[in-house]
Amino acid sequence: MKDSPISIYALGGLGEVGKNTYCIESDRSIILIDAGVRFPEATLPGVDYVIPDYTYLKNNRGKIKALFITHGHEDHIGGIPFLLRSVHIPAIYAPRLAAALIKHKLEDSRFRDPVNIFEFDSDTVVPIGDDFKVSFFRVTHSIPDSFGVCVDTAQGRIVETGDFKIDLTPVGPNFELDKLSKLGSEGVDLLMADSTNAEIEGYTPSETAVRAGVEEVFDQAPGRIIVSTFSSNINRIQQVVEIAIEHNRKICVLGRSMKNVIGIARQYGYIKIPDSSLIEETSLRDYKSMEICILCTGSQGEPMAALSRIVNGDNKNTTIYPGDTVVFSSNPIPGNGALVDRLVNKLVKMGADVKQNSLAFSLHSSGHPSRQELRLLQRLAKPKNFMPVHGEYRMLKLHGEIAAELGLMKENIFICDNGDILQLYNHKVTRGGHVPAEDIYIDGMDLDGVSNLTMNDRATLKSDGMVTVFMTIDPKKNKVLVPPTVYARGFNENAEDHVIRHSQMRAIEALDNLMQNRANFAEIKTTMKMVLSKYIERKTGRRPMIIPIIMSTEGTV
Repeated sequence: MKDSPISIYALGGLGEVGKNTYCIESDRSIILIDAGVRFPEATLPGVDYVIPDYTYLKNNRGKIKALFITHGHEDHIGGIPFLLRSVHIPAIYAPRLAAALIKHKLEDSRFRDPVNIFEFDSDTVVPIGDDFKVSFFRVTHSIPDSFGVCVDTAQGRIVETGDFKIDLTPVGPNFELDKLSKLGSEGVDLLMADSTNAEIEGYTPSETAVRAGVEEVFDQAPGRIIVSTFSSNINRIQQVVEIAIEHNRKICVLGRSMKNVIGIARQYGYIKIPDSSLIEETSLRDYKSMEICILCTGSQGEPMAALSRIVNGDNKNTTIYPGDTVVFSSNPIPGNGALVDRLVNKLVKMGADVKQNSLAFSLHSSGHPSRQELRLLQRLAKPKNFMPVHGEYRMLKLHGEIAAELGLMKENIFICDNGDILQLYNHKVTRGGHVPAEDIYIDGMDLDGVSNLTMNDRATLKSDGMVTVFMTIDPKKNKVLVPPTVYARGFNENAEDHVIRHSQMRAIEALDNLMQNRANFAEIKTTMKMVLSKYIERKTGRRPMIIPIIMSTEGTV
C-alpha cells in the first residue's frame, strides 16, 4: 500500500451547485464523502433530480467500503436511494440528524434492503482496514450536525470541509476551529473546500443577524404571515418558530418535505414547537389573520411546492388574501431567479406584501463562506495542495485565486471537473486520468434515468417544435396508397402555412422518387427527415423534430 497512490475524484459537485459526491480510492478500497442530487434548472423539462453517473462505482463495487455524510442537505444525501440501487454500500456514517433524515428518505422511497447506518460525532474515528482512518470536526452551517471530514492515508492527509461558514455567533454549536488548526499544524496534504460564495467579499452574516429582520416583519404585518424557506434550513425555521410564538401566532406547516423535516427535527430536539402552537391547515379559517403564521416550502418558485400551490389555487384549505405578508427567507439558487420573479409577481397581483432578502430586510443568511472566511480557512488548514469543490466553475476558479493570493503555488492548486482524478503519493498531488461522471436525469419513477439524447429531444421540442409526416404504403406492391401528409405542433401549426404546404409537396416528391426503385422503411424515414429538415431550416432557421410515420398493409412503423 505504501507504494500505491491514492486517487481523489468527484462524481458530482464540481462546476455545479449540488450533486456532491466525492471519492477517495486506494488499491483495495473506495470511500465516498456525500451522495447528493442536483435540482433541475428550468432548461431540464420533466426532470425531478439530476444524479451522478455511478458506472465507475458499479464497475468497482467490490472495493466500496463506506459512505461518509457531512450533513443532511439534499445536495449531500438526496442521491443515497439511487446510489444504493446501483451498488452495495457496506456502511453509511452520518451525523445524528442526517442519519435520521436518511432513514426517513429510504423508508419514503420504499427501499427494503437492510442498510447499515452508523451515527458519528466529532470524537468518532473510523478505521477502514489499513487503508484509511477517518475522523471529523464540527462546522457551522444552516443545518445542525454539520461536519468536515479528515481522511488519513499512507500517502498523506486529505481534509474535506463539507458545507460551512465561520459563524462566531451561531445558532447551535461552534465551528471547531481549534481542531482544524491542529490538523493544519500536523500537515494537510490536500484540502477540498466549499466554494459557493467565493465571489462575495467579506464575511457571510451570522444566522443570528437574520432574527432582527424577521422580528421587524412580524412587528409590522397586519394579517397572516407566510414564511417560505428551505425545509432543511432548520436553524432558520427554529428562529421563525420562536418569533411566531412570541407574537402569539399559531404555526401551520405546509409542504410535504417541510412537514417531514420538521417532524424529524422535533423528534430529535433540533426544533422546539409546543403542540399548542401547531395547527392543521384545515383549521386556518378558525383563527383571525393576525393569529396565523404559515411555514411552507416554495422559496425557489418550484411549481409543485406548497407556496406555488397556494397561489395557483391548488390548496383547498387556503389561498392568498389581500393583506397577507409573504416572506422569502432564502436567496434564489442560480437558475431559479426567473421562477422566483414569476411567483413574486403573482403574489403581488393577489394583494400580498412580499418581503425578500435585501438591505432593508435581512431575511436570509447564506450557510456558505465568503472570501474572508475562505482566507481564514487557508490560514488554519495550511494545505500543501488545494482542490476547490462545491461550486460552479467561476466559483472554483476564484477560490483557487484566493489560495494563490495567500502564497500557495499555482501548480499546487487544482481546478477540476467531475471525473478528473488527482493522485496523492508521498504527500505530493498530481493529476491522473478520468472516470465517467456524466449527468443522469431522473424522470418520475424511472430510477434508471433519462439519457442525454432524450433531454436533447425535449430541448428541441421546447424550442423548435415537432413536424410529423404520415404516409401509407403497400410494401408488397411497392406502391404509395396514401401520399405523405405533414402535421406540425409547436411550429407553424396552421396547415395552410406555406412552409407546411411546401414541406408536404417536397415529401410527396421525395417519396415518389424513392418508390421508383424498391425502398425499405428505414430508407424512406431517413429521406423524409433529410428532405424536410433541410427545407424547413432553410426557410425558417428552425430545426423542429421530424417524425416520419409509415402505415402499411403489414402494420405501422
